Order: sequence, then C-alpha cells, then structure tokens
Amino acid sequence: MTNFVVKTLANAAALAVAIWLIADITLNDGSSMGHRALTLILVALVFGLVNSIVKPVVKLFSLPLFILTLGLFTLVVNALMLLLTSWLAGKLDLSFHVEGFWTAVVGGLIISIVSWAVNMVLPDKN
Repeated sequence: MTNFVVKTLANAAALAVAIWLIADITLNDGSSMGHRALTLILVALVFGLVNSIVKPVVKLFSLPLFILTLGLFTLVVNALMLLLTSWLAGKLDLSFHVEGFWTAVVGGLIISIVSWAVNMVLPDKN
C-alpha cells in the first residue's frame, strides 16, 4: 500500500513539473489550490493505471520496434500513454489536457526523468 502511495505521489510531482514547464500541457482548473491538487492526484492515479495496465501490452506488441530502435521507441510509448491519460481525463471530467503528439513526447521525457529522480529520493517500501 505504501508503495502505491509513493508511486502516485511521484507521478503527481512529475505531472506537476511537466505542467509547469510545458505550456501545452495544462491543468485548466481555476478553482482553489486544494481543488487543483486533488485534480492532479486523480490524474496521477489515471496515469498510474494507464502505465500499469496498458503500457505493458503496448510494449509487448511493439517489442520489435524497441529492438530495432535500441529502446528509443520508449519515448513514443510514453507519449502515447500521456495522450491516453489526457483523453481519459477528459472522459472523467478532469481538467488535464495535452495538446499534440510532440508535446506529449517532451512531456513524457520530463515525466520519466522527474519520476526517476523522485523515486530515487523517496523510500522504496513494499
């Protein structure tokens, strides 16, 4: 349970950095700071579910592309997972949006780096 909370907080921090750095990744909630934080946590939960359920299947089916590109196809998969999260957030009436594929590629790269750094700092408990 603690590991789930730590990963969700790491995802939320990574998404917050991506929203802060990239103008085309938005959290369009004009409400209070608490409501924005709750929306960010909910988007992080959706992002975590997408990464734990959909991403392994996509990686399995695109294994030849991973081998052919020596792993660089990971950037494309991360971008697609971010776009899927944006689409699901819209369906769930969460105010998170990613505008375009290349924005998602840069956002996926930032989220990967920040998530890695936050997971290095936070304790790893099972």
